[in-house]
Amino acid sequence: MTMPQPLFPTAARVLFCAALVFAVVMAVLPQPPKMPTDALGDKFHHVMAFAALSALAAAGWPQASRWRTIERLSFLGALIEVVQAIPALHRDCDIRDWVADTVAIMVITGIAAGLARRRNGAIAQQDCGD
Repeated sequence: MTMPQPLFPTAARVLFCAALVFAVVMAVLPQPPKMPTDALGDKFHHVMAFAALSALAAAGWPQASRWRTIERLSFLGALIEVVQAIPALHRDCDIRDWVADTVAIMVITGIAAGLARRRNGAIAQQDCGD
């Protein structure tokens, strides 16, 4: 018999999938729609997208290896840059975008890992009666 999943990770997984689709579609559209944040630059969009994906991945799959999450999301960022190199898309492939993606992923997964350790330490102290 399987145990029901807690609601929070399930909701985070659903939101992750929606955010993933949104990020990939926006990355490969030949002419993405104008956004109020356009003035902040392309790197800002990359950092925000991959920070959100990283946070949702950490919340949706809390038992997953941090390094596996970094690897897979970073690979997604690299793959997006390869797709953007297709001339028909009229997009720019820039390795600095991939670097920005990877830095955001590492920072957010690092914060999530620190929060998980802190939460697990607090739970362990409660279990010991302290």
